[in-house]
Amino acid sequence: MLNKLWSYFAHDVGIDLGTVNTLVLVKGKGIVIREPTVVALHKKTRQILAIGGEAKRMLGRTPAAIEAVRPLRDGVISDFDTTEAMLRYFIHKVHDSPSKGRFSLPKIPKPRVVVGIPSGVTEVERRAVQDACLSAGAREAFLIEEPMAAAIGAKLPVEEPEGVMVADIGGGTTEIAVISLGGMVLNRSLRVAGDEMDEAIVSYMRVRYGMLIGERTAEDVKIEIGSAYPLEKHDSAATVIRGRDLASGLPKSIKVTASEIREALTPIVSQIISSIHEVLEETPPELLTDIVERGIYLAGGGALIKGLDKRIAEETKLPVYVADDPLTTVVRGCGEVLDNLDLLSKVKVTGGLR
Repeated sequence: MLNKLWSYFAHDVGIDLGTVNTLVLVKGKGIVIREPTVVALHKKTRQILAIGGEAKRMLGRTPAAIEAVRPLRDGVISDFDTTEAMLRYFIHKVHDSPSKGRFSLPKIPKPRVVVGIPSGVTEVERRAVQDACLSAGAREAFLIEEPMAAAIGAKLPVEEPEGVMVADIGGGTTEIAVISLGGMVLNRSLRVAGDEMDEAIVSYMRVRYGMLIGERTAEDVKIEIGSAYPLEKHDSAATVIRGRDLASGLPKSIKVTASEIREALTPIVSQIISSIHEVLEETPPELLTDIVERGIYLAGGGALIKGLDKRIAEETKLPVYVADDPLTTVVRGCGEVLDNLDLLSKVKVTGGLR
């Protein structure tokens, strides 16, 4: 009886632990948390001061005693303790008020957690994610690879004997996979994605205009006018970028156009398309026939770059589709397997009890 009551209050959780954003889905409730993967802490005491959106607002603006850090780099944990604290915060936030009446539980129940991870991580990196979830309060922690989670979240027939191709372009990694019969036949994990696009814009402004801008400014510009393909209506768009003049050290403002930002992003986009080409070249003929008919599906925040689907379609000669709400496909896939334990047993990389 107690176990049943415990499982009733312990909401199972799906987590997309991304380099840039962390999304948390609660079984039966949908996505309840969508926060930047940023933690602000005191340098000396390592005390956590802020997590998520509040911490992101501190990036580049903290005094000497405080630092705002991103505990994941290229899709893997770079700071274990900070990641554990962040996961504990999110899990506790989900269970913030399981009951406030006379029958309230004395402690937070431990949920079952499914986490999406990059397909190219090592066994040590997988174990770090699992241990961080268990230490943060999970009863069980299961890991599934992001391309598989994205395909499941996009409602693609991953269990059928048909080829499905997914490119999940996130903040730290681009995950490309061909899926059939509940498994990945081929995959590429490319540590080139949204972060590198931001760095490319920073580099472009430094070389072209002699101006230094921050990565957060570059990200805002990418979202506002970034594109991967010439679009007649979009190319006339422009925005003002503010930064520091490298010659004088004084503030400087420059008006840049969408075509200039596309020029900055082209090398990164070309690397992603090159990896898609490599996966297609290695795909077995029978599965390739399915992909020609079904097309390539794009997921992740990078899929929102304007014209990216058209650019990939032009270079691969295949139909390309952007998944519905591409930012949430991975976490929705994690939520789907919470409802389908048979599918979870097929697609999980590793997982279970401590």
